[in-house]
Amino acid sequence: MTDAPLAAATHQILMTERGVSPKPVIRTFFDEATFTASHVVHDPNTKAAAIIDSVLDYEASSGRTSYASAEKIVAYIHAEGLHVEWQLETHAHADHLSAAPWLQEQVGGKLGIGADIVTVQKVFGKIFNAGSQFARDGSQFDRLFHDGELFKIGTLDAIALHVPGHTPADMAFIIGDAAFIGDTLFMPDYGTARADFPGGDARMLFHSIHRLLKLPKQTRLFLCHDYKAPGRDTFAWETTVGAERAHNVHVHDGVTEDDFVQMRTTRDAKLSLPNLIMPSVQVNIRGGHMPEPEDNGVSYIKIPINKM
Repeated sequence: MTDAPLAAATHQILMTERGVSPKPVIRTFFDEATFTASHVVHDPNTKAAAIIDSVLDYEASSGRTSYASAEKIVAYIHAEGLHVEWQLETHAHADHLSAAPWLQEQVGGKLGIGADIVTVQKVFGKIFNAGSQFARDGSQFDRLFHDGELFKIGTLDAIALHVPGHTPADMAFIIGDAAFIGDTLFMPDYGTARADFPGGDARMLFHSIHRLLKLPKQTRLFLCHDYKAPGRDTFAWETTVGAERAHNVHVHDGVTEDDFVQMRTTRDAKLSLPNLIMPSVQVNIRGGHMPEPEDNGVSYIKIPINKM
């Protein structure tokens, strides 16, 4: 059976490489505190832009937020004369808070995420006992993308590919010849994302990764995180399909599905939860907004005891 969305993405990438379609301009902002790479991609013809996986600074010990990371993005947007059409999230992150609502106030753009965010909202809404006032229908977002859905950033063609496994809602956004793949893959020397969060599935992740690895080998892959593998001196967030297929320590060509699932399951069992998972998930399933203030006007983050 033909994977029509993947075939469309492949065609789009080849057309960009042949000069038929514009090549996106990409600038990455790396937040070392959370090891997160946020990307600004824009159309060189129209200056239309998208911001992907932005970071809201959060001090866990005090519960205070700040905007230093997001302000760098705003400064770049203004300096380059860009106009933001999209704020895109590859998934509901468990390791950093999204700055998308604040960025919308500063530079605009519709907020988009994968349609299966509703599954994540239902799972974590129950875990955090969010109450009936928390909508579990994705209405906190402006656009819920389905697999294979087409959209535009100026004259740039873009396609959403559903790549679940890390979470049920993960989306890769193929924009021109570049793929923004969230937490599916890391740099080849670091491997792949964990699959042990509620709703995660290592076998599903294997299939999602191999879906991405069927794209042309020269496809540029932009990652959401880098943790700097031992022996590497610098952070990195851009690789290619070919490099991942040849060198990824977890899922290079020749690794079987069963071998990957066994490795991933064993490895995940030894991992600690991300430091910011409690605030991050509660905020990000709300589209980056804080929980509703209580009767004293203050928002609170819940920590379920002996649950996660």
